Amino acid sequence: MAEMNLIFRSFGSGSSGNCYYLGTKYSGVLIDAGISARTIHKYLREMDLDLRNISAVLVTHDHADHIRAVGTLGERVHIPIYATELIHSGIEKNYGVKEKLKGSRRFFEKETEWDLNGMKINTFTISHDSTDCVGYVIDYMGQRFMIATDCGEPNEKMAEFIRTTNHLVIEANHDEHLLLNGLYPTFLKERILSPRGHQSNEACAQLLRDNYHPGLKNVFLCHLSQENNDPTLAYATICDALEEAGAEIGKDVYVKALSRTHSSKVYELTDVPCSDAGD
Repeated sequence: MAEMNLIFRSFGSGSSGNCYYLGTKYSGVLIDAGISARTIHKYLREMDLDLRNISAVLVTHDHADHIRAVGTLGERVHIPIYATELIHSGIEKNYGVKEKLKGSRRFFEKETEWDLNGMKINTFTISHDSTDCVGYVIDYMGQRFMIATDCGEPNEKMAEFIRTTNHLVIEANHDEHLLLNGLYPTFLKERILSPRGHQSNEACAQLLRDNYHPGLKNVFLCHLSQENNDPTLAYATICDALEEAGAEIGKDVYVKALSRTHSSKVYELTDVPCSDAGD
């Protein structure tokens, strides 16, 4: 692994808790912190890192499965917690965050580019039923990384960034047939299917079918539902769409459905697709 190459690891992806590492083998950021600080520390130690190597937590939105540990990380470990003003307001009101943020709060304006320890960061609006919700686009050493989780309804800015990104983490939450015929109550099904709910496998597939480009090397599917999806089904749906767009899976682009409750391996993000070697 090259010393300063961009690396990515999922620590958890789903309603039980979301947290991702992006950086180098020496330092990086967390995107969301919806699992315990102790578990985050454990996974970092497996990478020969420590919480002291984390320069920031970038928050996508204020639902508990994305912010559970921000109070501990911000106020006890003194890691800056970055979010919009509205997201910070939502965090303040969320009973799932036991320790409220004070000195660790950092603010940014959506769709305004800013720098963080050598990373160039852009954000865009995501439609979701939280106080506010953003996706991140992060440029580092010639590689562009994008994450869009909890996507109720795609928008043109998302599509525009997909057309320029090299490494994409994107929601494939549910299969509509499984959801509609499942045991969820009607109000919850309606919430998930609404424009401010969650993105289905097919909606994700259509987005990728329409916006695939040869520079897209890796697609990581996130926030899969335990009850209304299956990793094999999500993977097949997205692969079919990418193949229809002209991509050869494994040669042109790598696709992986991230585990809801377990960490992934460490992925090195370069100009060639990742692989399952070592899994």
